Amino acid sequence: MAEAIRLERLIITLMAPPPPAEAVALLALMLLHDARRPARIDAVGDIVVLEEQDRTLWNRKQIAMAFPPAAEALRDGRGPYALQAAISAEHCKATRSEDTDWRTIVQLYEELESRHPSPIVALNRAVALAMAEGPAVGLAEIEALATSGELDSYHLLYAARADLLRRLGAREDAVRSYLRAIQLVTNDSEKRFLERRLREVQASASSIAT
Repeated sequence: MAEAIRLERLIITLMAPPPPAEAVALLALMLLHDARRPARIDAVGDIVVLEEQDRTLWNRKQIAMAFPPAAEALRDGRGPYALQAAISAEHCKATRSEDTDWRTIVQLYEELESRHPSPIVALNRAVALAMAEGPAVGLAEIEALATSGELDSYHLLYAARADLLRRLGAREDAVRSYLRAIQLVTNDSEKRFLERRLREVQASASSIAT
């Protein structure tokens, strides 16, 4: 990632000023993603989801460096990179997961979906909506996406559905969705994470049954 960031900076310097908003936005997005990298994987190589990450591991200096170009790109254009950078910046502003401004993130996803529609953007918006307004609201959006069939082979659809069902206490349905996500996932680290979540839900269901 460091080399990609260096090359993007070089490309921007070679462009006639002012550089395109999307080029600036891409640089900001890369900086923000890279700044969070140390917290994404634990000591044994397993995924740590955003809300559970140790945010003291985030590179705050790099995040601060990314904020101005992210804001500049959003002012100068509302392209896909500019909106994605704005979303990532909102996540990075929060020093604690519970401080995240999910309503602003939902609004940004709504604009991204309006300007550049895709089922994956719609899924991300549904997840953000669940965090802003509750898991039942987000789950309704995800079920509508599942009905469309566009993400039938996308493991994160089932992983997101399973997580919301888990939060709602619908353990049997959550288990089925976790199993489908595990069936589709190809990344070993993601697979281990999903298997761990599945075991937790199954253990919770067993303890209630007894």
